[in-house]
Amino acid sequence: MDYEIVATLGPGSQDSRTWKSMLSAGVTAFRLNTSHLSLPQLHTWLDRLIPFLSSLDTKPVLVLDLQGSKWRLGDFSPFKLIDGQRVELILAESSHSRNVLPVPHPDFFRAASLSSDEIVLNDARIHLRVEAAGKDSMNARIVQGGEISPRKGITFLSSQYRKEALSEKDHAIFEETRHLEIHYAISYIKDAAEMSKYRQLLGASVFLIAKLERGPALDEAVKIAGYANELWLCRGDLGAELGIKTMAEKVFSFSSEIRNYPAPVLMAGQVLEHMTGQPAPTRSEVCYLYDALVGGYGGFVLSDETAIGYHPLEACRTAALFKT
Repeated sequence: MDYEIVATLGPGSQDSRTWKSMLSAGVTAFRLNTSHLSLPQLHTWLDRLIPFLSSLDTKPVLVLDLQGSKWRLGDFSPFKLIDGQRVELILAESSHSRNVLPVPHPDFFRAASLSSDEIVLNDARIHLRVEAAGKDSMNARIVQGGEISPRKGITFLSSQYRKEALSEKDHAIFEETRHLEIHYAISYIKDAAEMSKYRQLLGASVFLIAKLERGPALDEAVKIAGYANELWLCRGDLGAELGIKTMAEKVFSFSSEIRNYPAPVLMAGQVLEHMTGQPAPTRSEVCYLYDALVGGYGGFVLSDETAIGYHPLEACRTAALFKT
């Protein structure tokens, strides 16, 4: 089978020797998640990546992942959240106080009264329960704790309220990179109307990827594909938005119609999660890879597995097991 493998770059894959090995293993595209990078950091990556890619006989695709309307934590020193502990969430870009989580999104706080009282962080690995909410702050209790670090995703377990727009940083990234041969993935698309807006804004010739991470986006996948060159089914954030049971039901329904979509679809989100820390996949992961390809998926997007994982090359080789 011939299919795409997108490898996210990060601390675990930041040298050209590793990039060459990834390409030899079957990787067809590299991804930078700009949500985790400042503009200077992004330029540092591009200053190394662009010459490397230009030196190759067959140039792989470079994808820049734009944050879109996704909510993320701001900057702070990592710490561990303990079950039963209380924390404060504040409207701020950063925090230097212990047990205070900065959330630099005014619409997150506006959404509180229109959402469930349960907040999930980092692909729903951490759960909070809101106890009091104000205009620019809220108090919450830890229901399921764990290590938390800057720029991780945060959302209400059930909420339809969100400002659908590119951030100022997204606009700056696009303007500074539009002269390069780059594909752009837009996070947290809600529906076809939002995707149509981005197509008009960024232009007909720009290669746009719609990341499907919300329930309404799955319901309008066919229409969204009319404005996108490619779709990514992102199960990590989708599970955080819908809960894992509803996520599984929605993904099954979506996948059963995949051959009817007018754009290629790639699977993303914990594709080979076990390999973030281990050199070999689980049997169920390998079976699921094969099932996805036979079912019509056009490839996979590796995230933590290659960005921060300990075995990025092994993850790439596993993702390419069924390539011919």
